[in-house]
Amino acid sequence: ALSEDQHDELREAFNLFDTEHSGMVDARELKAAMLAVGFDVPKPKISNMLRAMGLNDHSQVRYEQFAEMMASRMPEKETREEIHRVFQLFDEDGTGKLNFRNLKRVALEIGETLTDEDIRDMIDETDRDGDGLIGPEEFYLVMRRKDPGEPDSDEG
Repeated sequence: ALSEDQHDELREAFNLFDTEHSGMVDARELKAAMLAVGFDVPKPKISNMLRAMGLNDHSQVRYEQFAEMMASRMPEKETREEIHRVFQLFDEDGTGKLNFRNLKRVALEIGETLTDEDIRDMIDETDRDGDGLIGPEEFYLVMRRKDPGEPDSDEG
């Protein structure tokens, strides 16, 4: 279920592209409304979403249908934004990557007793591109894991 804030955000985006104030948007306006709330959904995927609701590319979409389409995507957006905010707090030097010093500082601030080797191991386990640093996407993938020992779904 969507929170009141999420409904407000969706309603605002929907109304922005409901230029005739008909309470409906077409597929082109639907794509623009999705983009306005932070989702760049390709046209074929929008077509699939419309078909799943018994609509087609020429259908008019009501706000309730738009909200239903977006409901499953909104929690993902919130989580990604929250994780990105945490990443930015860790990245105190603003390099866009987390290094050994960033992680050591965070560990000390939150009272974690990690050895230098523990921190290096964390970087090694997280670093997918081999640069010795943790980028935003690497950080996001690790933070999304339910259980730290659980492999990512895109592996294996």
